[in-house]
Amino acid sequence: MSGSATEAFQFTPEYMEQAKAILAKYPQGRERSGVLPLLDLAQRQLGWVSTGVVEEVARITKTPRMKVLEVATFYTMYKHSPKGRHHVEVCTNIACWLRGSDEVLRAIKDELGIDVGGQTGDDLFSLAEAECLGACCNAPMLQIGDEYFEDLTYETTRDLVRKLKRGEPVKVGSQIGRSGSEPEGGPTTLAEFCTTSKVGGAE
Repeated sequence: MSGSATEAFQFTPEYMEQAKAILAKYPQGRERSGVLPLLDLAQRQLGWVSTGVVEEVARITKTPRMKVLEVATFYTMYKHSPKGRHHVEVCTNIACWLRGSDEVLRAIKDELGIDVGGQTGDDLFSLAEAECLGACCNAPMLQIGDEYFEDLTYETTRDLVRKLKRGEPVKVGSQIGRSGSEPEGGPTTLAEFCTTSKVGGAE
């Protein structure tokens, strides 16, 4: 999560092996097809997409630097400044807002003492709002890294943050035990059918 915006960037040997594997998926002359996954890979190494990252990805994909920069600034998954080790993105779009995303944000602010756009002094957490993250059925939710945390309340959000502070394991996905996007409390339609032997084609 370090480095200046203009500092030169190179993949470490471990990450370079992954970069080569990504590039090997594309025909010769089509290296620019790897721009998105290589930006993501570089971000996983450095923690964010710096100017150095853009230049290195442009070099190894034989793509004009400006084209790489256009991609990096279009997608919100790419971060353009150092973030906390746990970059918390709270969805505040309509479904999550109706289901209590304001309380989720309040819990994080109360626990960490930072506002949206802020970062803790130990660089452990940073906080951002996000547009729809595609988990509307399990709203409200937030994303940290690659993981979704869903069906949150003020209390469960504070508990999640406290566990991350202590380095303890956390429960990913629904915080109330839902599987996928099933309804709370079980089926609400065709309930009788779901309990008969016809389910699964038994009859």
